[in-house]
Amino acid sequence: MRKTFLRLGSLLALLAVILGAFGSHGLRSILEPEQLNTYEIGIRYQFYHAFALLAVGLLSYFRKVSLLRWAGWFFFAGILLFSGSLYLLSIREVFHFNAAWLGPITPIGGTLFIIGWALFFASTFQDNERRKEK
Repeated sequence: MRKTFLRLGSLLALLAVILGAFGSHGLRSILEPEQLNTYEIGIRYQFYHAFALLAVGLLSYFRKVSLLRWAGWFFFAGILLFSGSLYLLSIREVFHFNAAWLGPITPIGGTLFIIGWALFFASTFQDNERRKEK
C-alpha cells in the first residue's frame, strides 16, 4: 500500500506541475482572471495533497496503522473532487458545457481533505498493527 501512495503522490505532483505550466502558458490568454485564479487554487491544493500522499507513503514504511491508509485514500479522493471540479469550473466557458452540477462537488472534496487530515492526526495515536500469522 505504501508504494501505491508514493506512486499516486508523485504522479499527482507531476500532473500539478504540468497543469500549472499549461495554465500559466496556455490558459492565461483564454481565461478571465477569476477563472484563472480558480484553476490555480485547484493546482495549489493538488500540490499540497500530493505531498500529503507522499508523507502517507513514507510514513507507511514505519507506521503500520489503518487510519494512515484511510487518510491517504481521503486525500486522493479529495484531489479528484476538489481540484478536479475547480479545473472543470474554470474552463467550462471555454468548452461551453453546463457545470452547474459541479457546485456541490467542490465542498465535498474539501470535506474529504479535512477528514484526511483528521485521520492523519488520529493515526498518530494508533499503535502499529501486528501482521497476521500464516
